[in-house]
Amino acid sequence: MPVQDKILVKDLLLRGIIGLNEWEREKKQDILINLTLFTDMRAAGASDDAADALNYRAITKAIIAYVEASEHYLVEALATAIARLCVVDYGAARAIVRVEKPGALRFAHSVGVEIERTAADFEA
Repeated sequence: MPVQDKILVKDLLLRGIIGLNEWEREKKQDILINLTLFTDMRAAGASDDAADALNYRAITKAIIAYVEASEHYLVEALATAIARLCVVDYGAARAIVRVEKPGALRFAHSVGVEIERTAADFEA
C-alpha cells in the first residue's frame, strides 16, 4: 500500500522575485506556499525518535532560503523546484506543492498552481 502519512505545512509566507513583468523583476513580492509531504511515519511513531522522522523543519528552512534567493518567471517553475527539493534532496515519498501570488489578479485573493511530484518525476 502506498504511503498515506502526511506532514502539512500551511501558509508559509515568503518574499521573492517571481513574474514575467519588468516591475515584478525589480522587487520582491509575497509568495504563499503550502506543502503536503508524504512519508512513512510508522518508525517515528513507534520510536519517538526524531532520527526516524522526515525533518520538516530542515525542509522548510531550505525552501525559505531557496525562495528568497530565486528569481523564477513562472510559479510553475518555482513549485517544481520546491517539489524537487522535498522529494530528491530530503526524501519525502511524494509532495504536493501549492505556490500562490497573493493579489496577482485584481478581484482575486491570490493566483497559483498546485503540483504533485515524486522522485521518479525528476529522474533523467
